[in-house]
Amino acid sequence: MPKYKIIARQMMRKINSDDMKQGDKLASIEELMKYFDVGKNTIIQVLTLLERQGYIYQVRGSGNFVRKHRRHGYINILEANGFQSTLQGFRLGSEMLDLKIIKPNTEVMANLDITAEEDVYYVKRLRSIEGRKFAVERSYYVKDIVPYLNQEIVEESIFRYLMEDLKLKPGFTDHFLRVGKLNQENAELLNLNTGDPTAFLESIYYLENGQPFDYSKVLYHYEETQFFIQGTNNMEL
Repeated sequence: MPKYKIIARQMMRKINSDDMKQGDKLASIEELMKYFDVGKNTIIQVLTLLERQGYIYQVRGSGNFVRKHRRHGYINILEANGFQSTLQGFRLGSEMLDLKIIKPNTEVMANLDITAEEDVYYVKRLRSIEGRKFAVERSYYVKDIVPYLNQEIVEESIFRYLMEDLKLKPGFTDHFLRVGKLNQENAELLNLNTGDPTAFLESIYYLENGQPFDYSKVLYHYEETQFFIQGTNNMEL
């Protein structure tokens, strides 16, 4: 994992702790360079990542400040690091319902930009928070990029495995959110009734080179999930 991402994770943990509050000023770039023993470019990469993910905001001429108006228990739709990042402090569970290697259908081929001959890992998981079921997740991973998955990896953290063990370098993510109704199968998994409302999120995850490697579809329990989106200061006035 690149040095700037390691430092960014350390700073995210610090910001998420009770030691820092909204509006606290970060150390200067020079102080951060000295503390982490890295160059200026690395610290700029760290601060850019923190700002993009909504952890800090910049005031020109004054410095960087903590951005912490996050509501407890809300999921950041734009967060690419999995549920653990925005649901810290909660007991999260992940039950593997299915894991197999398959050939992609038309939908998967289109979203992962692969052919019918290529293999993908299909993963189906039931996610829970504090013992309550809150999401059904179906994911498809390009096997040429993710060559191995097992139950332990699936029920722990696939994201951590991809980044730390496989050393994949994530790039950007596309999200598509809509509201729908649960069919019988998904309603039973979430302890709801057929036809109950659900938030349906499709996500395509890309590597730094723009190649998609993960296509995921998540159905959320309408009573157990809440979402937020943090904007950045990129408005054109």
